[in-house]
Amino acid sequence: MKILLTGFEPFGGSLVNPSAELVRALAGQRIDHVDLHTALLPVTSDGGPAMLLQAIESVKPDIVLCLGQAGGRSTLSLERVAINLLDFSMPDNAGKNMTDEPIIADGPAAYFATLPVRLLLTAIRKAGVPAELSLTAGAYLCNQVLYTALHHVAVNALPIRVGFMHVPSLPEQVVDRPGPSMGLETMIAGVRAALRSLA
Repeated sequence: MKILLTGFEPFGGSLVNPSAELVRALAGQRIDHVDLHTALLPVTSDGGPAMLLQAIESVKPDIVLCLGQAGGRSTLSLERVAINLLDFSMPDNAGKNMTDEPIIADGPAAYFATLPVRLLLTAIRKAGVPAELSLTAGAYLCNQVLYTALHHVAVNALPIRVGFMHVPSLPEQVVDRPGPSMGLETMIAGVRAALRSLA
């Protein structure tokens, strides 16, 4: 099973992004029955989606699983839906801010993720890692790349399943501003379990 796994570069003043750390860690690991390809996306509304589409065209995966950080969450969150909305809570890394703008001007209001989220949820929990299903991927870059990938697959009738998983902050990110976090090794175990279940 050829899987494209993506993460994001740091943003919002942080020096680290757990999704990037997960991609780097898993890129060097062997996972049974998985032909894993990875990409790190810039946190820019122009560059992030464009790089993801380039990776999809290059890799031609069976599955795309994008990862992104969601500060304030305490579990791995499997997103069920992407909405056609750009409404940033902060500027992206290029300084661009978007308010009440569509991702695709003539696109549908929303797309459901096409990965089997309940299967993934069960696999992650069986690995001993807290996980949940989520109905809000936000309106920032995480939602934008999920919507863009789902739209690309739909309009081109591609046999690719697409999903998104939000991950918590790392412990070192909440030292000065206490909040939920999860250790990298725990996250790795959860994402590995998800990838194995997909294969």
